[in-house]
Amino acid sequence: MQPATAPSETKPRLRMDGSRLLTQWLRLQRVSLAFSTYQANKVFFLGLKPDGQLSVFERTFDRCMGLAAQGGLLWLASRFQLWRFASLLDPGQSHDGYDALYVPMAGHTTGDIDIHDIAILPDGRPVFVVTLFNCVATLGVNDSFIPIWKPPFISRLVAEDRCHMNGLTLDNGRPRYVTMVSGSNIVEGWRQHRHEGGLVMDMWNESVVCEGLSMPHSPRLYRGRLWLLNAGTGELGFVDQEAKKFEAIAFCPGFLRGLAFIGDFAVVGMSKARKNGSFNDLPFHERLVREQVTPRCGLAIVDIRTGATTHSLTIDGVIDELYDVVTLPDFVRPMALGLRTQEIHHYLKVGSMNAALGLL
Repeated sequence: MQPATAPSETKPRLRMDGSRLLTQWLRLQRVSLAFSTYQANKVFFLGLKPDGQLSVFERTFDRCMGLAAQGGLLWLASRFQLWRFASLLDPGQSHDGYDALYVPMAGHTTGDIDIHDIAILPDGRPVFVVTLFNCVATLGVNDSFIPIWKPPFISRLVAEDRCHMNGLTLDNGRPRYVTMVSGSNIVEGWRQHRHEGGLVMDMWNESVVCEGLSMPHSPRLYRGRLWLLNAGTGELGFVDQEAKKFEAIAFCPGFLRGLAFIGDFAVVGMSKARKNGSFNDLPFHERLVREQVTPRCGLAIVDIRTGATTHSLTIDGVIDELYDVVTLPDFVRPMALGLRTQEIHHYLKVGSMNAALGLL
């Protein structure tokens, strides 16, 4: 008897499914989205095709993390570089049916410093969280990074992820609020405080505006409120700064990272539990078990007036974790050039000679 032949192994495929009215929501809001996943080394652009179906475009960058968008400018954190993209299409122009073409115009080598959130200053420069060094920083011409703030409890700048600072937001164009998993000053001390050690700090006066959180991420100032994701509980909410209390408005079934806003809606990034089980002891996982629901990877669109999840994008297959998400207002169908195809060799945009007057 011949031995039975083992079935050939097949690699899991990537699948993205939008809820029934997601495309209509994108059209009515006149917005597209970009989101990152370090797990798959991808940045995705989500928009609409001319026939109204979802358009999904992806590019590969090593360990994609923080994203920040401002007009036609996009910054992306990768393993050891910060990339500045610019959409080179003029209003009304298109490229292969896309109305935004993000081109990586510059890459700044930072080293592998574990950059998380990025924010864009009014002049277009980035500020970002350097998680490995427990600080907020910006770029220097001949420096890997220039620290601009560290928590007062961090004794010195050293390559030790002590508090796991991760989130950053601006207030009137200046860096202000940061999130961190704990107030530890010991290398990787934050890992022992994932349940209730999280806090939000105001950089302007070095005060704690909220504490007792579970792995908070993605602080964002929007419509006068300081919003964030209490990732360990799976909740979107805002900080009541008078009471120094987190007020949840919605539960999303996953570990939450990545938050952006458009109109009356929040776009929330969701990740599944890690295969090594490192998320299994967090409150969000306990709640999912209790309600007999499996964690999801994807995006949840939450109406911030009601807390209802009105639309969603579910991701299955090779991707279980997302990091960041941004809205791209007034772009319907964006794309980007990457570094692995020939197209970037030949696409160019020549500036006006008038811009160089005075150089001779």
